[in-house]
Amino acid sequence: MNNILIGGAWPYANGSLHIGHIAGLLPGDVLARYHRAIGDNVYFVSGSDCHGTPVAIRAKQEKKTPQEISDYYHEEFTQCFEKLGFSYDVYTKTSSEEHKEFIQEFHETLYESEYVYEKETAQAYCEDCNSFLADRFVLGKCPKCGADTRGDQCDACGEVLEPETLIEPICAVCGRPITFRDSKHLYIAISKLEPQLRKLVDHQKGWRKNAVSFTNRYIQEGLRDRALTRDLEWGIPVPKEGYDEKTVYIWAENVLGYLSASKLSAEERGSSFEELWGEHAKHYYVHGKDNIPFHTIILPSLLLANGGGWHLPDQIVSSEYLTLEGRKISTSKNYAIWVKDILNRYDPDSLRYFFLANGPEKKDADFSWREYVNSHNGELLGAYGNFINRSLSFITKYWDGVIPEGNSKPEIETEIENLFAEVGSLIEKGAFKDALNRIFESVRAANKFFDTEQPWSTRITDETACKNTLYQCVQIIANLSTVLEPFLPFSSAKVREWLHVDNAWKRKEVPSGYVLPEIHILFERIDKKVVEEELKKLNSLSK
Repeated sequence: MNNILIGGAWPYANGSLHIGHIAGLLPGDVLARYHRAIGDNVYFVSGSDCHGTPVAIRAKQEKKTPQEISDYYHEEFTQCFEKLGFSYDVYTKTSSEEHKEFIQEFHETLYESEYVYEKETAQAYCEDCNSFLADRFVLGKCPKCGADTRGDQCDACGEVLEPETLIEPICAVCGRPITFRDSKHLYIAISKLEPQLRKLVDHQKGWRKNAVSFTNRYIQEGLRDRALTRDLEWGIPVPKEGYDEKTVYIWAENVLGYLSASKLSAEERGSSFEELWGEHAKHYYVHGKDNIPFHTIILPSLLLANGGGWHLPDQIVSSEYLTLEGRKISTSKNYAIWVKDILNRYDPDSLRYFFLANGPEKKDADFSWREYVNSHNGELLGAYGNFINRSLSFITKYWDGVIPEGNSKPEIETEIENLFAEVGSLIEKGAFKDALNRIFESVRAANKFFDTEQPWSTRITDETACKNTLYQCVQIIANLSTVLEPFLPFSSAKVREWLHVDNAWKRKEVPSGYVLPEIHILFERIDKKVVEEELKKLNSLSK
């Protein structure tokens, strides 16, 4: 049994989740379900990112406290992830006492490191808002490419920025020009960690190409030291004398949530936190493209500088961008599909399937309502659901739901064994689209087998052949539901309950004579009229 850590990116608790978040995070749940099915000791952790300026500003706008705002969205996130079938072992929040305590202990040790130093530096300050600003709340033009950008990172060219380097910087809240005020802070010397970081990326075996190329570019352009503390009220107090009015900078504590959450999970199950973060574990990090440097540069830097011998990232599962009907998703313009809304209207497995089969795994992808409806009706319903329904309904109608006697053909047994091996290997490599394509090759082959064997005809002309065909189809269904469980947990659970099989990652066999319970339609057809309805709704709400 291997120790597997799967860390899903922590969404900001200052607004609702949209489909771009889900497209980037779903691979983590596939990994977790698969590794549990093969018998590994899995820690699938994440949480809501509750601190920092974004939450504080939202609170100010709504005349509430940052705690109230972050708790509200944390609860909303939790419900959305539950409805979508995310099987987190721990989904927590950065405002939890467990996280705060862990961060302060980690940072106390970190501050004793040779890689941490004090420096007085200019901090962005808005006179109108009467507050210091986090980097992402400073707007201006990128000094490298000239595009409009935030003060932390340029989306156009990917450059990691500092607010003071922006051209014509303004406050993102009020739009007024900002000033800079000197303030003393603790810094981590990421520049001194370049040899270790270069070695990490050079010896990686499971990072996505975008993670490798981005990280190499950051290193080649010269790594910059970064502040560990900030002049903000809403955050974790800095555990150092003389820093009473400051908090731990959000980027220096949210990525450490993987540690605090997995520690909580280990304590809950009485397992060893040290072993999970030791050399023999395997760690996956699942997130979107814009979070790459925080997982390949920032997190490793913190772990290395702390000096605790922490396990460094093994696989970086970093998605590209998801667009919506050919346009960039914009939360400020309300041009988005909100997860809390679509979960009330569509099957969660249907949504999971589309985002995994058509998501931004290796390149940018687009969500269109037309493609979504066609995918559901053509693949989930038309291919997979249809094969299950036609097979089990036939048995219910002509054999009173009793699985007939039959023998598995060697070629079908071989195909099933190969399916488990190949799909498992693809999942471990982070090739989720290829894994689903491989499964649906088997689905199409199963439908072809049913059509070729013609049980509706052999029921009259050759009953033995008919029974054998249906027995074979039941075995195929049992095994398809098992390999699809990491992707489609809700429908797979129904099928496995019908056939009385578990979800262990190995070939299944349903015995002759087993009596099927009442069978229901697995997937309902989506009326094509919803395409125009959803498009109309999207365009009417966006600004």
